[in-house]
Amino acid sequence: MDTRGWVLKAIETLRFASEKDIVRWLDEEGESLSKDELQRTLERLLQEGYLELKNDLFRLKHKNSSHSAFDNLFKD
Repeated sequence: MDTRGWVLKAIETLRFASEKDIVRWLDEEGESLSKDELQRTLERLLQEGYLELKNDLFRLKHKNSSHSAFDNLFKD
């Protein structure tokens, strides 16, 4: 798995995670990342819309596709 995949898996598992939490989880899984590499990956995932950041905690961004699909289905 690549760096991006590991970071997404860590955040998915932890639900809400700070950088320290992500590093700790990755260490427990036997995967180590440098601080710079982790920060670059987190920034990229934020820009791509995969993550949200609030109060130094990262979480997966909720997809509203199911709501829009439902609305489109019953749109008059």
